Amino acid sequence: MFKKSLAVTLLASGAFGLHASALAASPKETVAAFHQALASGDRDKALAFLSPEIAIYESGFVERSRDEYASSHLGSDMEFSKGATRKVLKQSERIDGNTAVVWEETETLGTMRGKPVHVLGVETAVLEKKGDDWTIVHVHWSSRRAK
Repeated sequence: MFKKSLAVTLLASGAFGLHASALAASPKETVAAFHQALASGDRDKALAFLSPEIAIYESGFVERSRDEYASSHLGSDMEFSKGATRKVLKQSERIDGNTAVVWEETETLGTMRGKPVHVLGVETAVLEKKGDDWTIVHVHWSSRRAK
């Protein structure tokens, strides 16, 4: 779908300078900042929140790395997020040492390729702390059309 960009190559090589700690302080803030980066179309910043070994589960599909996500549906996620309003209806967080889980229930309104979209979604994000950085290591997304 989408070709690997220079930013992805730099991320994979370790030459990329963004760190999640410079962008967000807590697991909840990290998840919020990731979604904000998607909505602003900031590919590099969005990828900075993700572990290189992230596993993303969505609609029965799995992306097994940051590079795989970057080369597949990151572009369409940013395209949709730019034209959508995502509202967090409920959010919970649990931190146990260097591991955290953030659960969200959301409502999203927008358009995708000229068609209106209104969905209710759930997200589970697992984060790992290394030093001062919270990094997303797993995400599970699910959504359904709102009535």
